[in-house]
Amino acid sequence: MLHSILNNFCKYKSISNKTNIGFLIIILFGILLSSCEKDSDVENNIFKYNEYSNISSLDPAFSSTLRNIWPVNQIFNGLVQLDKNLEIKGDIASSWTISEDKRTYTFKIRQDVYFHNSELFGKNLTRKVKAKDFEYSFNRLIDNKIASPGFWVFNNVKDFKAINDSIFQIELKKEFDPFLGILSMKYCSVVPHEIVTVLGDKFSKNPIGTGPFKFKKWDENVKLVLSKNKNYFEHDSLGQKLPYLDGIAISFIPDKKSEFMELLSGRLDMVSSPENSIIDQIFDYKGDLNPRFSSNYNLLKSPYLNTEYIGFNIQNNIKKDTLLRYAINSGIDRKKMMQYLRKNIGYPAESGIVPNGLNNSFYLPRYNYDPDLSKKLISIYKSNNDIDEINITIVSDSQYLDILEFIQSELEKIGVQVQIEITPPSILRQGKATGKFDAFRASWIADYPHVENYFSLFYSKNHTPKGPNYTFFRDRNFDELYELIGNKKSISYEKISNDLENIIRRYSPIIPLYYDMSVRIVPKNISGLEANAINQLNLKRVVKKL
Repeated sequence: MLHSILNNFCKYKSISNKTNIGFLIIILFGILLSSCEKDSDVENNIFKYNEYSNISSLDPAFSSTLRNIWPVNQIFNGLVQLDKNLEIKGDIASSWTISEDKRTYTFKIRQDVYFHNSELFGKNLTRKVKAKDFEYSFNRLIDNKIASPGFWVFNNVKDFKAINDSIFQIELKKEFDPFLGILSMKYCSVVPHEIVTVLGDKFSKNPIGTGPFKFKKWDENVKLVLSKNKNYFEHDSLGQKLPYLDGIAISFIPDKKSEFMELLSGRLDMVSSPENSIIDQIFDYKGDLNPRFSSNYNLLKSPYLNTEYIGFNIQNNIKKDTLLRYAINSGIDRKKMMQYLRKNIGYPAESGIVPNGLNNSFYLPRYNYDPDLSKKLISIYKSNNDIDEINITIVSDSQYLDILEFIQSELEKIGVQVQIEITPPSILRQGKATGKFDAFRASWIADYPHVENYFSLFYSKNHTPKGPNYTFFRDRNFDELYELIGNKKSISYEKISNDLENIIRRYSPIIPLYYDMSVRIVPKNISGLEANAINQLNLKRVVKKL
């Protein structure tokens, strides 16, 4: 072991002077330390990953963030699911039909799906999932007393009901093409009423679902452990029961550098989206894995339906002025930002809120980098408001500090002074939801693969805390067009998409920064882990060679 470590260190010594040697020394120290320790929790067929921002709930009704969605996806199932190509497949629903008017969906429920064992089910410890369970789960999701952030997913639903034990029906208010994609969201997972009724709020820490893995233990801020559900209903193409793994162990190391060190030491089986501050050590200039790591690790990359942006609370202070926001939008060199800070892992957000992969059906003028125009607009803004200086504060978590420092430098050139406020992710989420911040860094990950999902950020009825409209943007024309976007019978789907983007561009409630890329680094003994455009984590087909 030591000989191998020393050989690796010899490779590190040939690295260019620009490399963070201190970072590499930390890595070496961590590997040496771990080689002398025994991991009491190590089990050969356990998949280990880290969640640096912690997990707040395992209740699917509160699966609003990726940190919660990933473990919830292992524990729960819904009516339908997305495959790696984002195609709708059956989950607990074995099949479904859609009425001629596209408003009534009728689902046939599988008869071989059982909840995880619990003494609260009585002597049998479990029971079969029935259509009534979905009726209960959906009613719970929209219950005001629960206050789920996912209640909005049923805004277009008129009614839902169990016809019998095996037939579940949903009626829409109007045709809505993205609806099956919405049903694939973890919000729409099935939960057992017997368990939820007894546990109440404690269900979020003691979940019972139907998924490939079941809850075992949770030491908050230390480790979450899931074990294999031996009674899981899905099989592979050869008839072998899923999952292949015996369990999952999730740690909560808050530092991304330490997380990567844990991967190198063998304590983790995956690192996802490495921190910006260490990508120079991990990737080459093309965004590929550095040769010193590629012999032992695989890099999984995929376009990711995630748009990173700066949002403005346009109800507050100087952020009300469209002229200022438009000037800021034109004053940031997005291509330069991606080249130097992200190793071109991702794409400059030059076409609006909708990322690459969804916006290829319509064409828009791009956000052009035009600092001269920005300076002119800023000069006009200062004159109109009789001010000499413009100061704004942008709030973010520490992971995006380098991005914000770049924006700070760019905007200083056009006459805007930027203060950066770093806050924990939980405080950032709360501040956005309550309208506390004037300006904030945020991201929007597609809940389902449809452009409508991105435009929902600006629909007036979705303003926070009722939905994801954190900017409090309101425009009657936008709302009218948005309400048509899910209807395939609309005169021109492409035109509507164009018009919606142009309205956002005109008022600039956000500054789109870049469209992200899903990046995962895994040891070569891990197979079956697939990257996908919504960065969902599916572990039921993962194989860990021992």
